[in-house]
Amino acid sequence: MTHQVHIIGGGMAGSEAAWQLARRGVRVRLSEMRGANLPGGGDTTAAHQGTGLAELVCSNSFRSDDHEKNAVGLLHEEMRRCDSLLMAAAEKARVPAGSALAVDRDVFSAAVEQALAALPNLEIVRERVDVLPAQGPVIVATGPLTAPALAESIGGATGADALAFFDAIAPIVHRDSIDMDVCWMASRWDRGETKDYINCPMNRDQYRAFRQGLLDGDKTAFKEWEADTPYFDGCMPIEVMAERGEDTLRFGPMKPVGLDNPHSATPEFPRGRWPYAVVQLRQDNKLGTLWNMVGFQTKLKHAEQVRLFRTIPGLENAEFARLGGLHRNTFLNSPTLLDRELRLKSRPHIRFAGQITGCEGYVESASVGLLAGLMTAHELAGRPWTPPPRTTALGALLAHITGDAEAESYQPMNVNFGLFPPVDASVKKKERKEAYTARAKRDLGEWLVAGV
Repeated sequence: MTHQVHIIGGGMAGSEAAWQLARRGVRVRLSEMRGANLPGGGDTTAAHQGTGLAELVCSNSFRSDDHEKNAVGLLHEEMRRCDSLLMAAAEKARVPAGSALAVDRDVFSAAVEQALAALPNLEIVRERVDVLPAQGPVIVATGPLTAPALAESIGGATGADALAFFDAIAPIVHRDSIDMDVCWMASRWDRGETKDYINCPMNRDQYRAFRQGLLDGDKTAFKEWEADTPYFDGCMPIEVMAERGEDTLRFGPMKPVGLDNPHSATPEFPRGRWPYAVVQLRQDNKLGTLWNMVGFQTKLKHAEQVRLFRTIPGLENAEFARLGGLHRNTFLNSPTLLDRELRLKSRPHIRFAGQITGCEGYVESASVGLLAGLMTAHELAGRPWTPPPRTTALGALLAHITGDAEAESYQPMNVNFGLFPPVDASVKKKERKEAYTARAKRDLGEWLVAGV
């Protein structure tokens, strides 16, 4: 099949871009290096476990699905209204997670790949692309784990250094190895939510010993080229948080408030009392057999993880389906290098999409892939592109990536209401989130009617 668009990278952004183009009749070649079995290796990454398209390498959560008061939940809703493949696949693979949208990783990836493989004008090719194509249209969606040869080619084309930070992976525990005589099921405050989290309680001495273990534990050594790479706060390793102060973890991923421990119930406190600290686990697959340690991304060595995490009450006999890991993420300085349609200014036949543009998060990555697909479809049809309004989650994120952010201080960013134009000053503070989402939904509807 002679393709009209070449998409490099079959992750979240590349898969979504391919869907948006192919369902509009555009012939697409989707290149994914994982599974290529190339001589000499180099056909996988340090973080991926398999070869499926749109594999989730960190958390299994797309975060909040509340589209009335939450920016990422609003982004979910906007993507659904744009016929997002990944949001449809997430619904098929959904697992309990309170108000969050969490998925079974394997079911999710399989659903994405099955949908794409069924499109007659989409060709999925397992190959590594080492050089930016000289002709286009091309969408580069290789993410923060771009292969070295292609990264070098991108560096040559941009003439500028990319940003980089470390992103860490949380461990996954087998459910049947958790001691539920010690742990209990609950969501924080239990405010209308189901009891979707497993909670492991710690007293003060246990917490202090655990924190000291994080500080003293044997950690992955930095390579020379990684030495000056900063962490992104959204994926801060647990031991780095521990370094920031004795109570940092207790106000972060190990926060105990709103989690009454029924095992400590007394006549005076029939619901039990809050522990000093809590480790939470969230369901990771549909069967409920795998649970991930929330906020426990780490660069501890594997043997050290097993030893230390088994000191957590209830996890003394924990069996790990996957231990934590660490990899370097690389991003373009997009406000400097890309135009308002995600095209490389020096080579406008090439667009970039996903995390390599400097957005952060699964949903954000997919949404930028969705936009890149729509932009390319308009370009091929000879139609002018009108971006989504900046009052929408899609528009706010796109504007941040392509020019609103300060180039000198550009950092990876999750979608948040701070990227949106302010609502009317007369709106009361407690009503502003609802005002942001109501305005966005209205403006997105008008944009869609105009013919995306």
